[in-house]
Amino acid sequence: MWLARTGAQWRHLPDDYGKWNSVFRRYRRWVEVGVFDAMLESLAEMVDRDMSADMIDSTAVRAHHCAVGIKR
Repeated sequence: MWLARTGAQWRHLPDDYGKWNSVFRRYRRWVEVGVFDAMLESLAEMVDRDMSADMIDSTAVRAHHCAVGIKR
């Protein structure tokens, strides 16, 4: 969630979350087995609505300074 909110690169993940590579590998495994799809389906069932229109809009996701080429 921190990455989605900030738009940062994996290697800029704060140390509080552990080694960035370990977190990335866990994330990739979850994507491959469908953890996030299952979570979205469960949440949609809880509120009883159609999830075909769900999306992430670029106005809600901010880019990290590295993503836009700003020098420190």
